[in-house]
Amino acid sequence: MPSKIQYVAPPSATADEAAHMGLARGCGRVFPLLRRGVHHGWLGEQARAEMGSTAECKAAWRAAEAVLLPGLVASEIPPHSANLAASAQLMEQVLDGEACEELFDQLAYVARYGRRFELLSGVYDEGEPQAIATVEFDVLEDGEPIDEVVWVKASWLSFEDDDASLRFRFSHGHDLFDDVAVDFSRQKTAGELCDALFPESQILTGSPALRQRLSEILSVPELAFVERIVYFNAPNGGAQFHHDVERGHLGVVFAQLTGRTGWLALPKMQLVDEIERFVARPDSTDLLKAVLPAAAHRKKLLAKIADRPTLIAWMDEANNGPLEALLNRVPAFTQQLVERGNAFVVEPGDVLLLSQHEIDACAWHSVFCLDDYPGEALSFAVRAVASQGVA
Repeated sequence: MPSKIQYVAPPSATADEAAHMGLARGCGRVFPLLRRGVHHGWLGEQARAEMGSTAECKAAWRAAEAVLLPGLVASEIPPHSANLAASAQLMEQVLDGEACEELFDQLAYVARYGRRFELLSGVYDEGEPQAIATVEFDVLEDGEPIDEVVWVKASWLSFEDDDASLRFRFSHGHDLFDDVAVDFSRQKTAGELCDALFPESQILTGSPALRQRLSEILSVPELAFVERIVYFNAPNGGAQFHHDVERGHLGVVFAQLTGRTGWLALPKMQLVDEIERFVARPDSTDLLKAVLPAAAHRKKLLAKIADRPTLIAWMDEANNGPLEALLNRVPAFTQQLVERGNAFVVEPGDVLLLSQHEIDACAWHSVFCLDDYPGEALSFAVRAVASQGVA
């Protein structure tokens, strides 16, 4: 199905010029793609995306393509308007420097989690610049702790001073060290904490329509939502290109609750194709010089791209700065991805599925805030309930 998303204007265009160009291409709405100080150009939407058939969605899922389910949970949002307003206020309080553990120790929160959890402390890691605080909770049974701890970690999405994007991530164990999927019980318990602190989680987890659709697409009778993240994507913010592969998980379900986000999403191997296609362009040398002024960095990038297996492996390494620059800071590369049909506009009530079959068969994705205010979204990993451990 042809994409209804168009790249309508370069970064140099003004808002009025972009709107005029968008109308000429049948786009009723035009959005600037701004992230971390880089203007990637203007995105236009000719019409809202349509829901694909079950067969189409299953085929896309198996191919590690992003699957957009427009409006699937829209009817679940209005009953949670008060919860969404409270969470927006929480975000503002964190931005104002209030301590997360003190905010979660307020009566409104304790009333929801007090029978199941007891707040222990806020942990601050000065060695992790993006971390705001980790708030740890004891798990209770019959009012007594059972020597089990779960936590919520608040973090900035970037180091940019004018990017207020942040997230609250729920998990257990030693962050970045433990294989969290091994302990399904604790994953579920961390999910309970997410439900208590952000009751609007039920917009995603409590939707019968979503559960039925997921079961059909993933061919799994019963799914659990684990390793949960509550996002607030703010102007000039959003996630850079990455994947979410984790052992024991089938993929990620993203639900937009307020605001809008723009996405670039495609299977890893198609992204590799697009990287190769970009450097083969006659103007790629000049385009790369703008973000990689050092000749040594451009030489390293081109050498890696020249050998496909090396490029595929390099994508998952931490020390790949030149590649990161190409993926996230070259507007012409963003334009290429949009024009090749890899862009999505995600509205409140929309759900986006990102399959994560394995490291080389997964959906890579990149996110932009499309509004002039922060929007809230949920990003939950999914796994089969029958899977009590991982191989």
